[in-house]
Amino acid sequence: MNTLKSASQLTSKPEASLIEYPSDFPIKIMGRNADGFADAVIAVVLQHAPDFNPASVELRPSSGRNYLSCTCTIRATSRAQLDALYTALTSHPMVAVVL
Repeated sequence: MNTLKSASQLTSKPEASLIEYPSDFPIKIMGRNADGFADAVIAVVLQHAPDFNPASVELRPSSGRNYLSCTCTIRATSRAQLDALYTALTSHPMVAVVL
């Protein structure tokens, strides 16, 4: 008798989401305080959340002014949207951390 389960059997149950969609969802993105960092972050966010208002971005430099955090609050419509946005942000060369 084979009791091993395939990968699809192990992942067949959808994970319950703790977020109700649609929902306002803040994302904090940190990177080097370099020219173009905030604009690059906004461009990526707009690709995944076209209704995002760039004027709502909250910018905060680190105490030594070497890093900059951008908090972008989007209207999240699905888990897939958030996953795609996190993937795009974390793969961007100017981004160090996404929370």
